Amino acid sequence: MRALIAALCLAALPAAGQSPFPVNIGGPFTLVDQFGRTRTEADPEGRAQLVFFGYANCLNICSTALPLMAEVVNVLAEDGITVTPVMITVAPDQDRVETMGAPLAEIHPDFIGLTGDDVALQEAYDAFAVEVTPLFQDPEYGWIYAHGSFVHLLDASGEMLTLLPPILDVDQAADIARGYLEPQS
Repeated sequence: MRALIAALCLAALPAAGQSPFPVNIGGPFTLVDQFGRTRTEADPEGRAQLVFFGYANCLNICSTALPLMAEVVNVLAEDGITVTPVMITVAPDQDRVETMGAPLAEIHPDFIGLTGDDVALQEAYDAFAVEVTPLFQDPEYGWIYAHGSFVHLLDASGEMLTLLPPILDVDQAADIARGYLEPQS
């Protein structure tokens, strides 16, 4: 099944002159990272980005997607392709500027965590068609949320390139990303 999904994602690579992603997903947002800096959809260092909507202390799909993103970043770096892993929180009550940096750094030192007020986060959710639903409150971890599960590959300007299902293995996800990205010189 993973091979089939990877093949479908690779088959979706755009032809010359074609829009990178044929569905209207992605768009502008302005949030705050774990260092208190304002950040938009454009990467300030000119890197492509792997973006996931989740939360830093999630025990469910995030515990698969975030490490996958970190490994893909490392594999692509071996090819000279620099990508920034980014998590946009779906749990702003838990992922605050002062609390999300440490757990993300454990996954990858370059991980960027983004949060904001309800309006700013909703703009990002709407732009990427991510629905966030509180399910229940866990006494140890706080609220548990249902949320989108795809990893979004964006170019440096924040334009959506493709979606990566988190069920892919590292090599499959990296192969798909390579189809959209060029090594930096």
